Amino acid sequence: MAATAAANPTISSISITRLSSLSPPSHHFNKLIYHLLKPIPKPLHVTHSKNPLSDIIRETTKNLDNNSLYFNDDDDKPREECGVVGIYGDPEASRLCYLALHALQHRGQEGAGIVCVHDNVLQSVTGVGLVSEVFNESKLDKLPGDIAIGHVRYSTAGSSMLKNVQPFVAAYRFGSVGVAHNGNLVNYQALRAELEENGSIFNTSSDTEVVLHLIAISKARPFLLRIVEACEKLEGAYSMVFLTEDKLVAVRDPFGFRPLVMGRRSNGAVVFASETCALDLIEATYEREVYPGEVIVVDKEGVQSLCLMPHPEPKSCIFEHIYFALPNSIVFGRSVYESRRTFGEILATEAPVDCDVVIAVPDSGVVAALGYAAKAGVAFQQGLIRSHYVGRTFIEPSQKIRDFGVKLKLSPVRAVLEGKRVVVVDDSIVRGTTSSKIVRLIKEAGAKEVHMRIASPPIIGSCYYGVDTPSAEELISNRMNVEEIREFIGSDSLAFLPLDSLKKLLGNESSNFCYACFSGKYPVEPKGKVKRVGDFLDDGLSGSMESIDGGWLQGTRNQKGVVNRTLNWEQEINFSK
Repeated sequence: MAATAAANPTISSISITRLSSLSPPSHHFNKLIYHLLKPIPKPLHVTHSKNPLSDIIRETTKNLDNNSLYFNDDDDKPREECGVVGIYGDPEASRLCYLALHALQHRGQEGAGIVCVHDNVLQSVTGVGLVSEVFNESKLDKLPGDIAIGHVRYSTAGSSMLKNVQPFVAAYRFGSVGVAHNGNLVNYQALRAELEENGSIFNTSSDTEVVLHLIAISKARPFLLRIVEACEKLEGAYSMVFLTEDKLVAVRDPFGFRPLVMGRRSNGAVVFASETCALDLIEATYEREVYPGEVIVVDKEGVQSLCLMPHPEPKSCIFEHIYFALPNSIVFGRSVYESRRTFGEILATEAPVDCDVVIAVPDSGVVAALGYAAKAGVAFQQGLIRSHYVGRTFIEPSQKIRDFGVKLKLSPVRAVLEGKRVVVVDDSIVRGTTSSKIVRLIKEAGAKEVHMRIASPPIIGSCYYGVDTPSAEELISNRMNVEEIREFIGSDSLAFLPLDSLKKLLGNESSNFCYACFSGKYPVEPKGKVKRVGDFLDDGLSGSMESIDGGWLQGTRNQKGVVNRTLNWEQEINFSK
C-alpha cells in the first residue's frame, strides 16, 4: 500500500472518511481525495530540558555513612510504560495537557514532557521526575499555542535518562514532527539495525525514535501517508499522538493493545488521552475510542479518520482493567471500576472462606475487595494504610529492619486485624516477594488467619507490549503451583481469579482481549530480542538499577499464538459495539 501511495499522489488506494459527528467509521470508507500538503520550510525547534545530568542518572544501592541507601520503587507489580495526551484547538493547550498528564501520572512517574506549536515552531519542555517536578508556571509560559501533545513515562524500552523522555521532536525535509508513544515495538531491534545500516543516527535507546526515522525516510505524500507507511513496518503495541505545525494525529496499532480515547471540550477542542480520567479533569466529554488500526487527523479542516492497515480482531490488554487504569476510567469501552468489583465478586463465589473481615492491599486491590466483601456479606475495613509520601530514596538504619521497604509503604491497623480471620484482596502476584512480606506484616499485627485472594489469573509469561514485567523465570506462578505459592508467601489459603471465569465475564468480547501474560500465547510474536527494564529489581521496593541498560529478553516462538494478519477491514471489527 505504501509503495502505491508514494507513486500515486491522488492516493486513490486509501479511503478517508470525514467525521462530522465522530460516529464510528463504516465498514466501507467513502473514497475521497486527500489534498496534498505543500512542502514548507523547516521551522525552528526549541527545546527546554529540566535537570542537570547529576539529577538524571540514578545511583545504585550503596553504603553511605554506614547506612544503606535504597531506591524506593513501586511495589512488586507490572508497570505500565506511559500515558499520552494530545489537544487541538484550545488556546491553553499546554496547560490543559499539563493537567491531563497529572491525571495520567499513575501510568508513569520517571519523566514527563509537553510539545506545543506556536508560530509554526514546535517547542518542547521535558524533564525527569513527576509532572509537578518537571513543570511550573515559567515552563508552561514557554509553551504557548493551541496544539500540544504530552507524555508521562515509565521506561520499558530505553533507560531512564532525559534524552529518552518524550515527546520526541525531529526536523526533516518537510518540516518538524513530535511524537508521544505508549506501547512497545517487538521488532524494534530489527528496524533499528536496518535503519543504522542505511545511515540513520540514533540519539536515544527508545524504540519510539524508530518511528521518527521511518517517517523521515518515507517518500509518501502527504504527511498522513508517511505515518501510515511508517506504521506498516511496526509490529507490537503502539498508541501514539503526532504533532506537526498544523495537525494533530492519533494512531493505534491494529491489535489495539494499549488504550487511546477521544473527547471534545465545550469550545470544540479535540482531545486524545490514554484514559478517560484525563478527559474528566480538563472537562472534555468522552466521545469514543480510537479504534484498533485507525488513524485520526485533526486540523483546520476538521476531524478525519482512515484505516491504517488490515488487521485481525483486537487484542486489548486485560491488565488495564486488572491493575493499570484508574477505577474511574472507561477503558476499551468498559468501566474499570465495574470490572474490578466483579472480579472480587467472582472470587467470593468461587473461592469462599470463613472470615471476619475483608481488607485490600491498597490502592489497586480496593475495588475488588469491596466486591468480595459485598458478595460474601462480610465487612470491608481498611486494614492496611498506604503511605503516599515515601520518596524514591530512603536510608535504612544500621540495625536492619525486616521488610523495611514494605513497612515504609504499608502500615497494618492492629484494631482491624488482631484476632481476626482476614481475607486480603490484591490485584496480582508477580514474584511473590512483596506478598510474603504483606502476609507476615498482617500476622505480626495479630491476625488469626490470613487468606489471600488475587483478582487476576496467575501470571506465567512476560509482556512484550509496553508493560514492564520480569522474565518468565522470575514469575512465581511460572515456577510454582498455587499450593506451593501459598506456602511460599505464608498465607493460610490462596486463590486466583480463574481465567475461564474472567473470559466468561467478558462474554462475547472475551476474544478481543490479550491474555498472553496468563497463557503464554502471544498475538504478535517477538522477533529477536526485546528490550525491557525492571528485571534487576528485587521486589520493586528496594533493588539495584546498575544493569538497567543490559536487560534483554530473548523472543520466543509459539506458532499457535500467531494470528493471521491478512483479514480484510470489513471482516475484522464491528464498530457498532
